[in-house]
Amino acid sequence: MTAPGSPEVLQLQQVPEPKLQNDTEILVRLHAAGVNPIDTKLRQRGTFYPDQMPAILGCDGAGVVEAVGSGVQQFRVGDEVYFCAGGLGESNTGNYAELTVVDESSVAPKPTSLSFAEAAAAPLVLITAWEALYDRARLEAGQKVLIHAGAGGVGHVAIQLAKIKGAEVCTTVSSQDKARLVRQLGADHPILYKQTDFVQAALDWTGGEGVDIAFDTIGGKTFWESFPAVRVYGDVVTILEPDSATNWKAARSRNLRISLELMLTPLLQGLVAAQQHQAEILKQCAQWIDEGKLKIHLSETYPLQDAAVAHQAIATGSTTGKIVLIME
Repeated sequence: MTAPGSPEVLQLQQVPEPKLQNDTEILVRLHAAGVNPIDTKLRQRGTFYPDQMPAILGCDGAGVVEAVGSGVQQFRVGDEVYFCAGGLGESNTGNYAELTVVDESSVAPKPTSLSFAEAAAAPLVLITAWEALYDRARLEAGQKVLIHAGAGGVGHVAIQLAKIKGAEVCTTVSSQDKARLVRQLGADHPILYKQTDFVQAALDWTGGEGVDIAFDTIGGKTFWESFPAVRVYGDVVTILEPDSATNWKAARSRNLRISLELMLTPLLQGLVAAQQHQAEILKQCAQWIDEGKLKIHLSETYPLQDAAVAHQAIATGSTTGKIVLIME
């Protein structure tokens, strides 16, 4: 990324190979990199490290370990791995590349049943959905959950994580095709929000009481319009920053607990224990994936040199599942 701006600021360039700088780092030859909305936002408005331009974007990666630092304990050369690390603009990081350096604290063994492309699609959305539902909202078996945009990147794994925990799930989708997809993933009650008031649908589904948890992956007015769909003393989790127009009245009158989920916090603040927690999430999810309990919906792949095209595709906001770049 040469400067903030349109997708065209993503240019294929030869750069020096990244070097191991700490004894707990590993060098990974990347086979694939996930493309996430955070990538497009950083490209548009600038990275977290504007003084370290040009930058390599991409938080999600999957590949093969090529070298390890002297203090690395969990990985060896040749191991297949996946992770969410780097790509926020800091030099010597980023996964839209052939090689990257990551600390072993952020890395997990790749699910053996997934291709590198499928694995690269998984980390950010798995961690986000897990932290939102399990850590923030404290999801329990038997609870009823409303998940927005269930066919999207975060939504499609959130449905499955909720079902693994023993919850019932209703989810908003925009089309019959997406309704079929979310049913295949385990959703109990798809809501076609363009035709149906999702609040009324959620209330009808819960006998008028409201869901125990609403998980907002869209932001804006969807966040605060969800409040009346949640039972008194229930939970709302959002992965977007609430805007200044938010109407908090229904949340206050229903005594809702509001949680904010940003899975990038450990990376931005250098919280090693939290990064290790995220790696443990990826290890557990890899087990569930290999057991057939959890699926990653990969919708499109692009060669690395078409990163700008991938950004254009994700900017439409209507993609199903995940988009991934492939290193050829």
